[in-house]
Amino acid sequence: MIILRKVKKLVQQRLKSYPAVALVGPRQSGKTTLARSLTSDYFDLEQEPERLRLDVQWPSLIRTRRLIVLDEAQSWPELFPRLRGAIDAERQKSGRFLLLGSVSPALTKHVSESLAGRLSLVELNPFTLTELSGTPLAKLWLRGGFPDGGVLKAGRYPQWQKDYIDLMTQRDLPNWGLSAKPQVMQRLLKMLAAVHGQLWNASQIGQSLGLSYHTVNNYVYFLEGAFLIRKLQPWFANLKKRLVRSSKCYWRDTGILHSLLGVQDYETLLNQPWVGASWEGFVIEQILNTLNTIGQPADPWFFRTADGAEIDLLFRYKNKLWAIEVKLTSNPSIQDFDGLNHAADLVRADKRVLVSQTTQSVIGKEQISCSLPELLRIFVKP
Repeated sequence: MIILRKVKKLVQQRLKSYPAVALVGPRQSGKTTLARSLTSDYFDLEQEPERLRLDVQWPSLIRTRRLIVLDEAQSWPELFPRLRGAIDAERQKSGRFLLLGSVSPALTKHVSESLAGRLSLVELNPFTLTELSGTPLAKLWLRGGFPDGGVLKAGRYPQWQKDYIDLMTQRDLPNWGLSAKPQVMQRLLKMLAAVHGQLWNASQIGQSLGLSYHTVNNYVYFLEGAFLIRKLQPWFANLKKRLVRSSKCYWRDTGILHSLLGVQDYETLLNQPWVGASWEGFVIEQILNTLNTIGQPADPWFFRTADGAEIDLLFRYKNKLWAIEVKLTSNPSIQDFDGLNHAADLVRADKRVLVSQTTQSVIGKEQISCSLPELLRIFVKP
């Protein structure tokens, strides 16, 4: 089953304007499949024979007008000075290199040192609802958006997610430079699943694992760079009210989250005490990933005061401040919107959106009550 990735159009647009584009995202999110649909010149730089092949063919490759794909580019740092030299020799030539990477900090470091001003960064995430026409929302929420994780073939969930985590902790994360033992990292991942959507407390996690909070923060920073975890930062404003200043921690893919928490099916998911936090994280990721696919990445925050006023997601889009409140209900109430408006007034939000599982959307100029699919259509419509 071939599904057109929405971000492909954005990659093609950037390749027309830049000599190089870096496509980043988690392992198994579809980067290689997308890249190979653009060209046949592909090199996997984690493999020594592929590095040798690229080395031998380099002089002839850089003279062609074909796009060259360099997968896991951060694993071969010696490549970046070569790329800079080839680009600078023909600076006006666009669409020459497509770099793929699964560890954002490592790739960003090499890019900033060698390719600043020569490359555009694009993020590819697992599937969003806008890419899976006809797929039930419940299926994507339960199984997550990884192409091989069960959203397309039901029998693969949750075993695929378990294998994915095992491979990450035993091979990929150590190869990328994370020093934690696989057993420690697996325990940390399960604890991160247990605190999904909660305020971040590294000291509490560290005490449970016998680690310092500095070490825990370092590990989680690495997991953020591998596109597994999102730390949502608090909105800071000059208000008279006391604000919560801790970040919130979310798993970026709910399929991995649910697998770690032992959820086998949708009915079991709905019976969990943390189901609201799972739904909240799912909605947040769907919104942010959809904005990424249309080339409008947002800097996200959440907002919470000490006396309980709260907004689940804040971001700027088209010069407007959007305040998003997420509710796991099919029948949102007037009180739900009153609470959102109270908090949104404090930050002077231009748009106030209550996202639920309602089947009756109400879309006004400033206030919106709608389902998640309806909200995503607002962002992607021409």
